[in-house]
Amino acid sequence: MTDKERALAAVDALKKEYPDAVCSLVYTQPLQLLIATRLAAQCTDARVNMVTPKLFDTYKTVDDFAQANVEDVQQLIKSCGLYKTKAKDIVAMCAALRDKFGGNVPDTVEQLVTLPGVGRKTANLVVGDIFNKPAVVVDTHCIRITSRLGFHSIKDATKIEKILRELLPPEESNDFCHRIVLHGRAVCTARSPKCSICCMQGFCPSAFKVENKTNTKNKNKTKGEI
Repeated sequence: MTDKERALAAVDALKKEYPDAVCSLVYTQPLQLLIATRLAAQCTDARVNMVTPKLFDTYKTVDDFAQANVEDVQQLIKSCGLYKTKAKDIVAMCAALRDKFGGNVPDTVEQLVTLPGVGRKTANLVVGDIFNKPAVVVDTHCIRITSRLGFHSIKDATKIEKILRELLPPEESNDFCHRIVLHGRAVCTARSPKCSICCMQGFCPSAFKVENKTNTKNKNKTKGEI
């Protein structure tokens, strides 16, 4: 099976396993998704969703955020971690949106990554979910699972994005990445992947190998403790 064939098989398997592929961050407008995604760096989506209602009630527009006191924003997002950097980025990001893009969230990755605090992962998420353009969101789950599927053996997110854009049908790539996150949380976890219940075990070259390796390590650890 070629990488292309395996990628198409993965798309189909994940689509059947997770038919409802949506972003778990709660938002009602493009600006809110952009800010929520910045807050989600090294933080769970669940925690971000607890913080954003009050944040978005306090600051409703690009101008509101652009004119905000950074320390006030810090207090509202403190539980998300890295709050000083994130608050500074959010205010600067909105100032740039106001000054360079007329207060609108741009619809290309190239424009989005010019904003303070916005990398390709955030840019792709916004482009895919808001503007329905082909996007590849490369997060830790995506890096891990696509490596186990044999598509690469690297950690460079930009290079992985390029590889996946060549393998995945453009109309499927955004939902594929959402499904990868769900699968990474539930089945193909970092330390103890559940290969026996994985929908891709029939064609994944790493099936049972990582699982068996992890089980062996755990058994050896238990013996040592005895």
